[in-house]
Amino acid sequence: MGTVVSLSLAAEATTTDGGARAGGLARADDPATVAMARAIITLHEADRVFSTWKPRSPMSRLRRGEIGLDQAPPEVARVLELCRRARDASGGWFDPWRLPGGVDPTGLVKGWAAEQALSALRVSGAPAGMVNAGGDIAVFGEPSPGEPWRIGIQDPRFGGRVLCVVELFGDGAVATSGTYQRGPHVVDPETDEPARELVAATVAGPSLAFADALATGLLASGGRALEHVAANDGYTALVVDARGRITATRGFPVAVGLALAS
Repeated sequence: MGTVVSLSLAAEATTTDGGARAGGLARADDPATVAMARAIITLHEADRVFSTWKPRSPMSRLRRGEIGLDQAPPEVARVLELCRRARDASGGWFDPWRLPGGVDPTGLVKGWAAEQALSALRVSGAPAGMVNAGGDIAVFGEPSPGEPWRIGIQDPRFGGRVLCVVELFGDGAVATSGTYQRGPHVVDPETDEPARELVAATVAGPSLAFADALATGLLASGGRALEHVAANDGYTALVVDARGRITATRGFPVAVGLALAS
């Protein structure tokens, strides 16, 4: 998928009163080790199936018309159905069918793959876990009892600076699409040209696959899809335009007491 993915699990540890708390590292003989291995296999399998850079991947063969959807692995149909739903949810701004070379689910499938890996981590029985796929993050549980996950969002205007900190309580996800690392690479479906109005779009919500797709759609729309994102139950967004102006939908989960970097 052309990115780095990191996996994190909190192991159960015994408290002084005999209870359990999250914390520490998984031992080599823990079920967490097996879960980590399964999660890694899941990610490699997603790359094998959906990579548009590998000529013999089922996704590449489908795009060239060499196979039909019924001949592809079943997860291809599931992901494309999610793409259709995300296209509707974004008001059409996320549209994998408008890209050159045939349908390209890249804007959703990284988040989807990370969610599959997170599902593999859940079966370990660990109280909390996280998958970070190149800055697109899905979590479950609490990193410490009663504490939220705190995720720093990079400031696209200043390298190495945090724009804000997002808090996720329990299960949740946050995804960012931007131009500050790869340049303008997301296509505006109305003009078929790279979108340049925004430098970053971040979406928080229950599903990383959908958050990933909605963030891509937001970037493609130049911010015009903010209302569409906000209309989806549980999803909120923040965008930074090319002039450095910041706009967020109501309820975007910025940590209390931590203002946006100006």
